[in-house]
Amino acid sequence: MTDQLAQIGVVGLAVMGSNIARNFARHGHTVAVYNRSFDKTERFMAEHSSEGAFVASDSIEAFVASLERPRRALIMVQAGKATDAVIEQLADAMEPGDIIIDGGNSLYTDTIRREAAMSERGIHFVGAGISGGEEGALNGPSIMPGGPAESYESLGPLLESIAAQVDGTPCCTHIGPDGAGHFVKMVHNGIEYADMQVIGEAYHLLRYAAGLEPKEIAAVFREWNAGDLDSYLVEITAEVLDQVDQRTGKPLVDVIVDAAGQKGTGRWTVKAALDLGIPVTGIGEAVFARALSGARTMREATIGNLPSGTLDTRAVPDRDAFIEDVRRALYASKLVAYAQGFDEIKAGSAEHGWDVDPRDLATIWRGGCIIRAKFLNRIVDAYNANGDLESLLLDPYFNGEMTNLVDSWRRIVVAATERGLPIPVFASSLSYYDGLRAERLPAALIQGQRDFFGAHTYERVDTQGHFHTLWSGDRSEVETS
Repeated sequence: MTDQLAQIGVVGLAVMGSNIARNFARHGHTVAVYNRSFDKTERFMAEHSSEGAFVASDSIEAFVASLERPRRALIMVQAGKATDAVIEQLADAMEPGDIIIDGGNSLYTDTIRREAAMSERGIHFVGAGISGGEEGALNGPSIMPGGPAESYESLGPLLESIAAQVDGTPCCTHIGPDGAGHFVKMVHNGIEYADMQVIGEAYHLLRYAAGLEPKEIAAVFREWNAGDLDSYLVEITAEVLDQVDQRTGKPLVDVIVDAAGQKGTGRWTVKAALDLGIPVTGIGEAVFARALSGARTMREATIGNLPSGTLDTRAVPDRDAFIEDVRRALYASKLVAYAQGFDEIKAGSAEHGWDVDPRDLATIWRGGCIIRAKFLNRIVDAYNANGDLESLLLDPYFNGEMTNLVDSWRRIVVAATERGLPIPVFASSLSYYDGLRAERLPAALIQGQRDFFGAHTYERVDTQGHFHTLWSGDRSEVETS
């Protein structure tokens, strides 16, 4: 406990808030701490006061008074009404020029609303995406702060000091105005959904098509993690698959219920993409796969009661070749997920005037965050070479990678389909890829249908303008504009 004023304060001392407060203190900052339940504050001080300089308060007013000017208060409470309540309490006790930071997974439109409301009161409001989970919060997360640029002058050095560091560069930068930080974190989580699902699909193929046991698959993932697929999620997948359940002696993965939870950021990513007209098919299928896994009553009713058709039950003819095909298909599908995520971020930035730089995101996602991966360095290179890429897949490096991956990708989708194994992200990502490269899409027919039943018009390939066929008349064509 110290009597000096704190450089930053943390409201909410659950695991994430507690760990990030400790992170600040370990980096030499004096940290004010407050929790609605003072018992939790006292417990925090009893357990962690030796780790640095903390100032504990039993009221919002005392907490604000313990902060140096401009006051900087980081909220780490449950997103939604609880966040709104704390913002109001802080704002009532603060002065113009002070800074409120929301470090939770708030919906970016809420952040836009809150920033506007606080701006009217002269208070800076920063929506900061924080990725890395409990470990990252303590040892170095990836941080994505939005809000007024001038607030970053005061806040940035503090956040950069506790962020993960890669090649001497902090995994933190100012993303853009109002809701930009939380929008980017939302899409980060959407990419995470797709990444986790396609890893799960790879495991499923290795288990039920190649016949490997979880410990064998763990060894495969460890090998993959030493190459192009080097990433946090591939690394921890090996750890999970290697774990043996202490009660039963079975692989832990076999005693975990196969129903995946979700907290909303994946759904928000898909909803926002729909509003923006951006196809994030891999992310969408990952969200729907979690929803299907959770539909346990429906699944129990249909297991064994839906015809499967004739399935290929034979062992794969060349297991090593199949494993390599799965690796390549996994890599290709992961690249599509990242490409789709960056497409959505670019569209959101254009829609809201945020001027988000994709190079910044690839840089700060290299460490601390859940989707950190080796190939993010290649993404930085891609956007450095051409900041106006229509698709990340058109970058010469990734285009060349796809040349080496796509045949394996196709073989895996066929093999899974023949065996009745669900691979929604593998398959939808390949369809998306083929949709991008197709010279003609069936949308021409859809436009004809829309014009037939709703006179929605269509464009022609050989002339400018919009046209309508008089379907209920003599079926001649008229120009409408």
